[in-house]
Amino acid sequence: MISFPNSLRVLVALEPCDMRKSFEGLLFARSHLGEDVTSGSLFIFTNKRRNRLTILYFDGSGLWVMAKRLEAGRFSWPASTVEGSTKLQLSAKALAMLTDGIELRDGCSKAWYEV
Repeated sequence: MISFPNSLRVLVALEPCDMRKSFEGLLFARSHLGEDVTSGSLFIFTNKRRNRLTILYFDGSGLWVMAKRLEAGRFSWPASTVEGSTKLQLSAKALAMLTDGIELRDGCSKAWYEV
């Protein structure tokens, strides 16, 4: 399990991203999400099949890319409650649950995982 501080801003891209482009392709955060990659936030991306997850983070001196590929199954990807939204802000706790494979939707009738 990976843990993150509660004060960390975590943004999830709701649409799938092309993972073949690595660092350059994940700058999708700047163009599509309208966010600055160097802001200190974590940016979370998935592919179309939702079996790969990529986290992009700038620590002040360089860009980190963390990736996870599931051997079986798919990540449970959150949905926004706002129509037409391209991103969703999660709490660090919800991110840990997402990376551990816990379904974020079944626990509550409302989107409790949103910040």
